[in-house]
Amino acid sequence: MKLLPWEYLWVGFTPANFPDLYNPTWMASLLLLAVLLVAYAVRTRQLHRHRLYLEMWEWLLWTGLITFFLLTMGALFMFDFAIELVILIAGLSTLLWVRFWRYPALFEAYELQLARQRYLARAKASKPEATIRTKATKRRKRR
Repeated sequence: MKLLPWEYLWVGFTPANFPDLYNPTWMASLLLLAVLLVAYAVRTRQLHRHRLYLEMWEWLLWTGLITFFLLTMGALFMFDFAIELVILIAGLSTLLWVRFWRYPALFEAYELQLARQRYLARAKASKPEATIRTKATKRRKRR
């Protein structure tokens, strides 16, 4: 270390300046981007009937795509270390906010709605008369 700790914030993020962080940062961001794309593809196929879960995965996909792509581009084009930190902190905090603060309350309301629908469907099917169609009366055609 030749500089004071806060002076490293405005040094370019290169392998020469940050030998311990440079390669793990861009490799981890590419790996996490690939994992996110696979997880998105799998979960959206499984949850294709639940709009709310699909919305959450859209948020996670775009936030992760932007964050991890920007981290990789920042390492490639040697942005300042402060910019890399801002990208990392903002992206990861947005991912956490979406997953653990924005959607859990909406999921609870959605589960109540599904439970209500299941109850009403079960109550309707428990009465045999509800499933039998009545004959429609014939109407005369008007001229």
